[in-house]
Amino acid sequence: MKFTPILKYVALIVLCAFTSCADDDSNIITPSGENPNPDPTPVTLAPEVEVYNADKVHNNLTLAVNAGKTSAALLSKTGQEVHEFTFDEPLGNDFEILPNGKLLGLFKAPNAQINFGGYGGIVKIMNLNGEVEWEYTLSNDNFILHHDVEMLPNGNVLLLVWERILEADAAAQGSANPGDIYPETLMEINTTTNSVVWQWRSYDHIIQDDDPTLPNYGIVADNPHKINVNYNPIANGDIMHANGLDYDETKDIIYLSVNFFSEVWVIDHSTTTAEAATGTGGNYGKGGDLVYRFGNPRAYDNMMGEVRGDRNHYPNLLEDGVQGEGNILLYVNGFAAGFSTVYELEMPATFSLLPNTDNEPTVVWSYENMDIFSSKISGAERLDNGNTLICEGDFGFWEVTPEKEIVWKYNGGEGSFFWRAYDYEVDDPNLASFGL
Repeated sequence: MKFTPILKYVALIVLCAFTSCADDDSNIITPSGENPNPDPTPVTLAPEVEVYNADKVHNNLTLAVNAGKTSAALLSKTGQEVHEFTFDEPLGNDFEILPNGKLLGLFKAPNAQINFGGYGGIVKIMNLNGEVEWEYTLSNDNFILHHDVEMLPNGNVLLLVWERILEADAAAQGSANPGDIYPETLMEINTTTNSVVWQWRSYDHIIQDDDPTLPNYGIVADNPHKINVNYNPIANGDIMHANGLDYDETKDIIYLSVNFFSEVWVIDHSTTTAEAATGTGGNYGKGGDLVYRFGNPRAYDNMMGEVRGDRNHYPNLLEDGVQGEGNILLYVNGFAAGFSTVYELEMPATFSLLPNTDNEPTVVWSYENMDIFSSKISGAERLDNGNTLICEGDFGFWEVTPEKEIVWKYNGGEGSFFWRAYDYEVDDPNLASFGL
């Protein structure tokens, strides 16, 4: 991997948000079409910036992650690329700058045998000079890394994996799906030894109520901690299509967004691998059974509770003292509605998952806009000033205030396919080598 500097002075770009960079202030755009200041300092905006409210926008940097592309870019709020990262392999979706200044990314393995949308196969930790410090590959006939990757506080890496189960084996366990299935597995890898130190398999926690003569039979509605293996039969076998994960260190749990179930699953990370294969053990006493789930109670035949998770991406746990700390931001793609919604959801102090009960979390805040609709990818971040940064995957980025005023809008242009947008402060010491 190499870095390609943009042929502009980075310091000048950042200062453009505060000092005169042009004699003409006609490029200042706000939602009302008027300048927010009576005597504004002119700001030069890139043509991609359609809305810019200097008084209310958070002057941070946005890491625009291009799904499946060989680059990612740091953008200023005035729309300039202050740094571009380029790679030897296309991204397998996720790429971020870690708090320690390292780079973590998932990349597409060549000749992948399992290649559903969002496949990867290779995960790398790099330094800011682009040098690979650690690399791990899992891509074969039976397993492949996909979509998302999470650095854990202990230095291990949490990975999302598709695991192939042959049709005959799956059918013998109660699967009615035509063909092989590819349920979700989580693997925690020690970056020193490259060994799997913890594993959770969704396949260990399935239930079906189609055939009482087969294993895993039970009444789905009576067993909300189990996963209905026949909820979403699909020809290619990608029956769950999880796409995002986040880790809560305080509760030692993992949030996993499961797109084809329109849900977020909560998994106990305190278990041993042996416990994670059962329904007992761990801090929550459920082993690897789901501790909690939300977004689509119909996925476990619960007629109580509102369905809000109509396809979804990026269960983003709000941390580090930002507004709403402890809540989850969730981008709901919104197939049925035809527009996307960002929800801020309050996680219960004690997880409760009961049959025939409204188990859904409380909505603290939400944002919907008929002009925001992406059927794939996307996500949302909470900024330090309380604004919310929304990545509309097939368009670009929106920044809205808690009062739902649009203060920044960036149009990536035709063919945009942004996995996510991560925010970084201009004065982040980890970015000092970029000249900021």
